[in-house]
Amino acid sequence: MESVLRYLDWTSVGLGLLGGLLTLLLLEVFRLNSSRSRNPPGPKPLPFVGNMPQLMKDRMAYIKLMPKYGEMCSVYLGRKPTIVLNTVEIAKEAFIQNGAMFSGRPDIPLVRWFNKGYGIVMAPYGHSWRQQRRFALHTLRDFGLGKKSVEERVAEEARYLIKEMLKQEGKPFYPIHPIMNAVSNIICSIIFGDRFEYEDKRFASLLEILNDNIRFVGSHVAQILNLVPIIKHFPGPQQRIWHNANSLKQFIREMVEEHRKTLDPENPRDFIDAYLVEMIKQESNEESTFHEENMLRSTADLFAAGTETTANTLRWGLIYMMEHPDVQERCHKEIVQVLGFDRFPSMDDRPRLPYTYATVHEIQRSANIVPLGVVHQTTQPTKLRGYQIPAGTDIMPNLTAILTDREHWKYPDTFNPENFLDEKGQFCKNDSFLPFSLGPRVCLGETLARTELFIFFTSLLQRLKFSWPPGAPRPNINGIVGIVRTTLPFDTICRSRETTH
Repeated sequence: MESVLRYLDWTSVGLGLLGGLLTLLLLEVFRLNSSRSRNPPGPKPLPFVGNMPQLMKDRMAYIKLMPKYGEMCSVYLGRKPTIVLNTVEIAKEAFIQNGAMFSGRPDIPLVRWFNKGYGIVMAPYGHSWRQQRRFALHTLRDFGLGKKSVEERVAEEARYLIKEMLKQEGKPFYPIHPIMNAVSNIICSIIFGDRFEYEDKRFASLLEILNDNIRFVGSHVAQILNLVPIIKHFPGPQQRIWHNANSLKQFIREMVEEHRKTLDPENPRDFIDAYLVEMIKQESNEESTFHEENMLRSTADLFAAGTETTANTLRWGLIYMMEHPDVQERCHKEIVQVLGFDRFPSMDDRPRLPYTYATVHEIQRSANIVPLGVVHQTTQPTKLRGYQIPAGTDIMPNLTAILTDREHWKYPDTFNPENFLDEKGQFCKNDSFLPFSLGPRVCLGETLARTELFIFFTSLLQRLKFSWPPGAPRPNINGIVGIVRTTLPFDTICRSRETTH
C-alpha cells in the first residue's frame, strides 16, 4: 500500500511540474505574440531565448537579413525586444532629431558587473555621463585633439611602427601587436603623458588583455551570461573578463598613484593630471561626479576605445591592400607623387591625395567593425514611424545595412574606393558613412581616429609594400563577429619601398 501511495505521490509531483511548465510556456507564447503585435515586424522569436540561437549561429548572415523586414524591425535578444534601425534616414530621425530620447544605455549584466554605471561609453544617459563626456572632450582638446601637435605625434609614431615592422622584413609575421602598440601610444601620450616601447612586455600583456576582452564580450558565453547573470558567481570562462578588467583597472590605478606623487595643479601634463585637479576643485560640490571610480572607468574607456577600434581598422586595411594589390599600388604612386619618399603626411595633404583618402574611407566601410553599432536605449516613451516605443526599449543602428545600402553606394558589396570618388576623381562625402555612429552618443574620439587612420595608413603605404606569404591560406574575410568585427589571425610580409626608389 505504501509503495502505491509513493508512486501516486511522484506521479502527482511530475504531473504538477509538467502542468506548471506548460502553463509557463503558454503564458510566454501569449506574451510574445502580444509584444510582437505592438512592435515593428521581425524574425519569429523562440520562447524565453528570443532570436539568440539564430543570431549566435551566424551573426553576420543574420544581421544582413534584417532589412528584409523593413526600415525598422524587432529582434528579441532574450525575452525583450530590440528595435533595429536599418536605414540612414530612420537612424538620423532617431539619434539626431530625437537625440535625447534615444541616447540611453541599457543595463547589461555583463557591463554592470565590472562597469557599475561609471565612465563614458556605457554609462547611463544622465548627469554623470554629461559631466564625464564634457570634461573628456574639453581635456582631450586641451592636450592636442584636432591640433597639429597630435598630427605630429601620430607621424612620429608612424616612424616607430615602420621601423618595428621592418625588423620582420621579408618574413611572415602577424602585425597585431605593433599596430596595437602604435595606435595605443597616441591615446596613452594624451591620458598617461607617455608612450610605451614595443618591447615592453607588461604593456604587451595589457594590450592582449584588451584584445581578449573585446573578443569575449561578443562571445556565446557573454550572451549566456547576459541571459542568466547568476553564472557570474560560478567558475568558468566568464571569470576571465573579470580578471582582465581588474588587471586593466590596477594598471590605471598605479599610473594614477604615480601622477599624484608629482602633481602640479598649475601645470597638468595629461588627462589623469587634469582629472586629479578637477577632483580637488569639485570636493565641496555635492553634485560632482568626479571621484576615483569615475576616473578609473573614464580612463579605461578612453584607453580601450582609443586603441582597439582604430588598430582593428588598420589590420583590416592591410588585408584589403593584400587582397587588392592594384589599389595598394595606386595609393603608393599617388602618395609618392605628392609627398615624395621622405616627407611624412599631414591632414592638410588630404585634398591632394583623393584616392588614398577614399581608400581609407572604403576600408572603414568594408571593415564595418561595429556591425550593429553600440546599443542605445530610449530614455522616455516616444514614437517612431507610427510605433509607440516605451521608455527602456533597446535600439540598435544596423550599420551593416546602412554601409551597404544599394540606394546610397555605387559598389555596396565589394571593396572599391570609387564609392568615395566623384566623376572627376575627387573625394566626395557620403551621408550614409556612419562608422562613428551619430547623435549625442557619437564616438568622442572621432577626430583622433580620423587623424590616426589617415596618417598611419598613408605612412605605411608610402614606405612599405604588403603581400600575402607565398602559399599561405587566406583568412576568412568575415572575420570574428561579436560586438566588434575583428580580423582572424593572419600573416603578412612587408618589404621596404626604399630599394625601388
